[in-house]
Amino acid sequence: MTQDLAAFAKEKGVKYFMITFTDLFGGQRAKLVPAQAIADMQRDGAGFAGFATWLDMTPAHPDMLAVPDPSSVMQLPWKPEVAWVASNCVMEDEPVAQAPRNVLNRLIAEAAREGMHVKTGIEAEFFLLAPDGTRISDEYDTASKPCYDQQAIMRRYDVIAEICDCMLELGWGPYQNDHEDANGQFEMNWEYDGALQTADKHSFFKFMVKSVAEKHGLRATFMPKPIEGLTGNGCHAHISVWDMAGKTNIFADSKMDLGLSEKGRNFLGGIMKHASALAAITNPTVNSYKRINAPRTISGATWAPNTVTWTGNNRTHMVRVPGPGRFELRLPDGAANPYLLQAVIIAAGLDGVRTSADPGKRYDIDMYQEGHTVTDAPRLPLNLLDALREYDKDLSLKAAMGTEFSAAFLKLKTQEWNSYVSHFSHWERENTLDI
Repeated sequence: MTQDLAAFAKEKGVKYFMITFTDLFGGQRAKLVPAQAIADMQRDGAGFAGFATWLDMTPAHPDMLAVPDPSSVMQLPWKPEVAWVASNCVMEDEPVAQAPRNVLNRLIAEAAREGMHVKTGIEAEFFLLAPDGTRISDEYDTASKPCYDQQAIMRRYDVIAEICDCMLELGWGPYQNDHEDANGQFEMNWEYDGALQTADKHSFFKFMVKSVAEKHGLRATFMPKPIEGLTGNGCHAHISVWDMAGKTNIFADSKMDLGLSEKGRNFLGGIMKHASALAAITNPTVNSYKRINAPRTISGATWAPNTVTWTGNNRTHMVRVPGPGRFELRLPDGAANPYLLQAVIIAAGLDGVRTSADPGKRYDIDMYQEGHTVTDAPRLPLNLLDALREYDKDLSLKAAMGTEFSAAFLKLKTQEWNSYVSHFSHWERENTLDI
């Protein structure tokens, strides 16, 4: 039964709704709507000029309407008079095909037609920086191996605990928080869910972390590599597929190697088959490639892949199978669009199931020490341009993600790359001025 947002406002004491959507670059766009107007907005949507965001539109396009999905509504625990609600973008009564949440909804429906309900969990890492964003906020967080440092996490207890309290209040089932492998870096985990619900929570989580950090005079960032020499922000995705009732894990088979069923292996095969192309979605910025192709960090490891390999319970590969019935994709980073991340996982995995894709050879070596011995596995793209070219060449993945979406994404991301390479850097001046 569709939730009535006006009734929700009355029951919860909500004065304003943030009707929000996420653009192609992961930017979260919103209008603040008084509760008195929400009934009309729930029916008709809030109007936006698509060109004013990172969507492939012009000022001549008609109004784009963001129609709220009431199943996604979340009251802000740190400001209860406001509620956030994700929306689906519509233009002239038709879904906007390039809008990320629409792309995900379409792929979820495709999977459902084949009896598959994709569930995912994500591990969103972030840094807490000084307000100007140039350095970590904790001057005492200087250990060369700071992962799980109890003193460091307790010095940021007020921020981390407030975020975790918010997740508890929202009913997400948070279960652990830790200081991560880089100085100033943290990770917070909550229970896995359906792909759309995870995407909505992921989107809200980024907004929530930034908001709570600002409240405490800090700046939170999910940028893949914000500090040179330190481990970057990953966004590992744990993936399983269930029956439509959500009760039986169809990736689980105790008789199969690692407890991963034949369908699970095929879904993984799709991920491996399309890995170089899907990197354009999972690692969508220039900075992303400073994480997955980084030299060894101060802690001793980047914790990021650079080769298309999979394994059992071994964190040095692009994919690991840590237990029966699921696998972890370690490629995505903090810049990944929450909706496109889920969408491209489903798109690649569905193709793998439909084509009975084989994930290929399983490697159980330490890729950080012995990766040079692997000569028959593709290397991941070295930069964003290479990733975009790989995506453009992958015709089946482009089609699965949608022709209109793929064209818009490639166009705008290529413009971003061109903007980057036209910039003169400090490095260039330092190293080539005297040539």
